[in-house]
Amino acid sequence: MFEDLIKQLEESGDYRVIKRFTPVDRYHAEGGSKLKQAVYLDVETTGLDADSDKVIELAMVPFEFDSEGNIYRLLPEYNGFQDPGRPIPENISRITGITDEMVAGQSIDLDRVKEILSSTVLVIAHNARFDRPFMEHLYDGFQDLWWACSMADINWSEEGIESSKLEYLAYKYGFFYEGHRATIDCQAGLHILSQALPTSKKPALKTLLESARRTDVRLWAVNAPFDMKDELKKRGYRWSPGDDGGYKAWYIDIAETDLEEEQAYLQKDIFKKPLGNLPMKKINAQLRYSKRL
Repeated sequence: MFEDLIKQLEESGDYRVIKRFTPVDRYHAEGGSKLKQAVYLDVETTGLDADSDKVIELAMVPFEFDSEGNIYRLLPEYNGFQDPGRPIPENISRITGITDEMVAGQSIDLDRVKEILSSTVLVIAHNARFDRPFMEHLYDGFQDLWWACSMADINWSEEGIESSKLEYLAYKYGFFYEGHRATIDCQAGLHILSQALPTSKKPALKTLLESARRTDVRLWAVNAPFDMKDELKKRGYRWSPGDDGGYKAWYIDIAETDLEEEQAYLQKDIFKKPLGNLPMKKINAQLRYSKRL
């Protein structure tokens, strides 16, 4: 009955109906012996700083995939709470629904985490720049794995989607879910990765895998003129305060293939003189999004 009503509404051109997301346990049939295991994870925390804030919830959803970006079985998931040892800020409880009572005396099962990671070749998060530093603090086994980001490793704007927020992506793919709890965020993220991209029509996971395989370069514009800071910011440079012995300078992460062009830009438009040897570091998926950079 509902399907007929939905069809009538959408055929009118005046309505679009979205459905509540129902998690699935498989997207494709058996894929043979060439399947690999990845894990989609999400973490809830007491704040934004991995050095001072604490994890309060972790969800990990392992799944099988192939090199063409097809997702097969979703394997048994893990979800655990962790007592941060201090009250959860009120705004965090309001956003996540996680209270002090829910986490009291709880701890994440690191043996289970280690077990899942033992067969994992890739970790995916939606905003891995946030999740990865927290995970590396929690368990150092996350440091050696390859990471990808379903927010940053797919160019959603090129696909005609204005926002890369997970709940907005879900809306554009015709479903909704109750966000800001770790497991459902993972399942929704995987559901999006199982789809074709709206403009290129490529499998979303395949596009993410191709992006994760790239080599980037972090280039520091050391000693750039102070009055060029606004130009550097417009170009996408970020400021590094030089903590932990790093460079106190503006920096940018670019594809290795764009390095020569970026150096030419710095010489012509920023330094306005021949460049010396600016410091740089190659980045692959083992290092990308890590606080160790």
